[in-house]
Amino acid sequence: MNSRDLALISTAAIAGAVASAIAIRLLANPRKKPSSAAASNSAAVLRRNSSSGDPYDPSKRNGYLSWDDYFMAIAFLSAERSKDPNRQYLLYFFTKWEPNDFPNTWRILSPKPVRDKLRSGMGVHLLSMCKRRKVDVKVLMVGACLVSQDGIILGIGYNGFPRGCSDDKLPWSKKSKNGDPLETKYPYVCHAEVNCILNTNHASAAGQKLYVTMFPCNECAKVIIQSGVSEVIYFVEKSLDNSNVIYVASHKLLSMAGIKVSYTYGFFPIFEHLFCIAPSPKQ
Repeated sequence: MNSRDLALISTAAIAGAVASAIAIRLLANPRKKPSSAAASNSAAVLRRNSSSGDPYDPSKRNGYLSWDDYFMAIAFLSAERSKDPNRQYLLYFFTKWEPNDFPNTWRILSPKPVRDKLRSGMGVHLLSMCKRRKVDVKVLMVGACLVSQDGIILGIGYNGFPRGCSDDKLPWSKKSKNGDPLETKYPYVCHAEVNCILNTNHASAAGQKLYVTMFPCNECAKVIIQSGVSEVIYFVEKSLDNSNVIYVASHKLLSMAGIKVSYTYGFFPIFEHLFCIAPSPKQ
């Protein structure tokens, strides 16, 4: 038996061993079934998209997207154009605070709807729960969509550098090893809200609605006010309390300017299927 035959036999033996190991692993660890929550969400989407099947049924389809859900989805889709590798982290948790309104549902931990809860003893429980890592941490990009009162999209935007400024020549880092702020993204990045308002093709933002995936900072709030936007609809806030002066100032400015501010969670169940950011229950 020559060396070539020995090499072929050795190769075959190795391949057989690898195949056996893979087979044993697959048999020992069968594929897990999807969680009941994921299954129920999938069923809900199927129900939403299904029709009666009757070609003579004159009624419209049920479960179509509301305007708020649609425009918020556009904001999320626009955010995916950003080259920023630093995404915003969100905390998800399982809540039974409002069993009559939200029975056994996943909610996003945002200061607006839970501020009163955090001031009570529930806040201590939440912090303890987070420390025990019984929450899912997900990521979110920032995007915006400017819409007229007639439901016409006027502009979209996401976080990025100004036109003509290379995405490859400016830094995307959040911190500098040398402590130099010019080595971070912050002096250069234009936020989604600003880009959205500036990308309106000369249409006026006055009196229009701005959908944003995350509550705007104080600098964006100034631009929103000066441009005449009448309403801001956001999906989540970045800060969990009132310690961040940037967002405290933003709330204060928008309130003083008489701009309507609201948040929406209606689109949340659909995020899992379109953007894969919805949480899955901890086993």
